[in-house]
Amino acid sequence: MNNYKFTEYFEKEILRKRSYLKKEWCIRVLKNPTRSERQENNRYRFWAPIDELDGRYLRVITLKDKRTIHNAFPDRRFKP
Repeated sequence: MNNYKFTEYFEKEILRKRSYLKKEWCIRVLKNPTRSERQENNRYRFWAPIDELDGRYLRVITLKDKRTIHNAFPDRRFKP
């Protein structure tokens, strides 16, 4: 995890609201995304299936450096 960082928002809000999430899953998504795309405000979206979530896709949002994780959630609408 040494090459990845997490915003204060992720640490204090996201992990509190979604206590089942693991930082390791987010990093796994960034390392092997099924899809990625730029979004507004110089942020990036990444998706990948997570076996521990019964194969559902996790969406991870990073800052512009693509290494600082800002948000993450299971994306029920994602279609590979």
